[in-house]
Amino acid sequence: MRWRIAMFSIVAALSAAVIASFGIAASSGSQILGPQILAQRGAAAAVAVDAEVILAVDVSYSMDPDEQQLQREGYMAAITSREFMQALRQGMNGRIAMTYFEWAGSHHQQIIVPWRLVDGPESADGFAADIGRARYTRASRTSISSALLFAAPLFDGSGYRGVRRVIDVSGDGVNNNGPPVTMVRDEVLAKGITINGLPILLKRPNVSTLDIDNLDVYYEDCVIGGPGAFVIPIKEREQFKEAIRTKLVLEVAGRKPERPIVPAAASAPRISCTIGERLWQERWGN
Repeated sequence: MRWRIAMFSIVAALSAAVIASFGIAASSGSQILGPQILAQRGAAAAVAVDAEVILAVDVSYSMDPDEQQLQREGYMAAITSREFMQALRQGMNGRIAMTYFEWAGSHHQQIIVPWRLVDGPESADGFAADIGRARYTRASRTSISSALLFAAPLFDGSGYRGVRRVIDVSGDGVNNNGPPVTMVRDEVLAKGITINGLPILLKRPNVSTLDIDNLDVYYEDCVIGGPGAFVIPIKEREQFKEAIRTKLVLEVAGRKPERPIVPAAASAPRISCTIGERLWQERWGN
């Protein structure tokens, strides 16, 4: 009897040892493979969409309150328009993901509407309503480069997997703060992201606000880039809603305007891409 008890104890001890060692190995293996498995699961769990679109909207002091209101109303009208809905339905997945943030100088970027799935009138209305509810803010300086640096990593945590990834930049001035815009643009393009532009040219050039005549050329040569990249300039207040609607429809449909756009970095820029920094230096000396 004692012999049987002893043998049972030995077998139990060996079994416990095997189970323990097996558990350690499994734990060690999960530590090694865990991040890879989690990354794969995260990619698999991402919702497929036709495009991931980041709306990056200028709220620097050069944008007066009336222009800010026109800009917001333009996005709200575009997102809820019949043309936008038609373009949405024609996509392979019939849905896109969007987020909307406002930017000014290098230290001012604020998400107004976080990532949202837009797949029909109800979700589009909700997105537009959230834009309209947000408090208006303005800030100093204009840093397109910092806006791009803020925008690019947002795709990594979007929770969506788009056929196209687009950063949609609207603004009424040139880069005068933060890193050089062309350097950041090229970094963003290297990630497979397209940058489109909506330059706003409503005012006559003013030395005090560092405006330039050909902001649309600046955007074409210094800001945009990637597959199908384009610029749609706004030169009249009445064009705001139509221009924004046209731009969003083209982005959802993966098309570009009929007017040819000079690809970014295809040749020497027609305008200095550091003109904003130079104008600031000449005016303020820093």
